[in-house]
Amino acid sequence: MALTKTQRRTRIRNRIRKNVNGDAQIPRLSVFRSNKEIYAQLIDDVSGKTLAAASSMDKGLAKEGTKSDIAKAVGVALAKKAAEAGVEQCAFDRGGYLYHGRVKALAEGAREGGLKF
Repeated sequence: MALTKTQRRTRIRNRIRKNVNGDAQIPRLSVFRSNKEIYAQLIDDVSGKTLAAASSMDKGLAKEGTKSDIAKAVGVALAKKAAEAGVEQCAFDRGGYLYHGRVKALAEGAREGGLKF
């Protein structure tokens, strides 16, 4: 039986999560991508808390350009919030998506903002 797109993504996501975990010093940068928006969080898996979050729905974020341009802006915004929270390093969790397009743009934006991973 063939897998649906979401089942395939969930299977890949679980495979990634076996190896990628976050703690207070090096949180996990989790990415969720919908058709219109993109969301990113820095998560401490030990305590189960979100340390910083940014999305394309945030007020004050430029909504001009392509979806990839917006994703890059989200990455920069997340890096700025992470610096305020005292986080310099993180583990990247692509969430079952290919490291391409909007996910790659978000990662590059976060690196430009000063996050290391």
